[in-house]
Amino acid sequence: MRLAGQVALVSGASRGIGRAVALAFAREGARVVLVARGRDGLARVATAIEGAGGAALVVPGDAAEADTGRRAVEAAVAGFGRLDCLVTAQGVGSFGPLEASRIEDWDAMLRANLTATYLLCRAALPTMLGAGRGTIVAVGSLAAVRAIPGCAAYTASKAGVLGLVRALAAEVRGRGVRVAALSPGAVDTPFWDAIPSPPDRHRMLRPEAVAEAALLVAAQPPGAFVEEIVLAPTPGVL
Repeated sequence: MRLAGQVALVSGASRGIGRAVALAFAREGARVVLVARGRDGLARVATAIEGAGGAALVVPGDAAEADTGRRAVEAAVAGFGRLDCLVTAQGVGSFGPLEASRIEDWDAMLRANLTATYLLCRAALPTMLGAGRGTIVAVGSLAAVRAIPGCAAYTASKAGVLGLVRALAAEVRGRGVRVAALSPGAVDTPFWDAIPSPPDRHRMLRPEAVAEAALLVAAQPPGAFVEEIVLAPTPGVL
């Protein structure tokens, strides 16, 4: 098992990419702390992990609130004795031309996609730096590196995540903590349920493919470091 003995904190873990990451990390031996707003979804993921012989702790809460990250890190240390990996997989999105956009949607995307990632990283860093080891994987989007019409606000939030990761990686690289950005194209998750006329979901990435990419980053030996992964669907659908 590639993550045997490790402890991972996964946000957005009640569904979609976060759920797939939590299940994949548990399958590889990690004990997992699950964070999301959806209590029922978290409970189902925890049950699946424990039913397969793994260990999970549930911390319900909004990752964009500073207290949530603090509580999650405290739960990891109190329940499992350590924290080795953070995967930030929470996020929201809405699309359309900028001139028709709403400030409420802009604020919501910055809060969920960027501010929450910042707060989770800030909460996890003291424990990781104190131990002299740790891996942070921030799930962004292909939109951060490739221009997509109708995605200006969403792109801005995800480009912010990419900038945050790059700066933080340079800041802590010499202190034993690795920070990586994972930028997938469109992924077939419940994210698209509320999006009018989405692209063909059959041509999108599967959440499990994104989880495998996150696992690749987390499972690197101490002397190696994957800084950024761009994961695109084979058919080219973004």
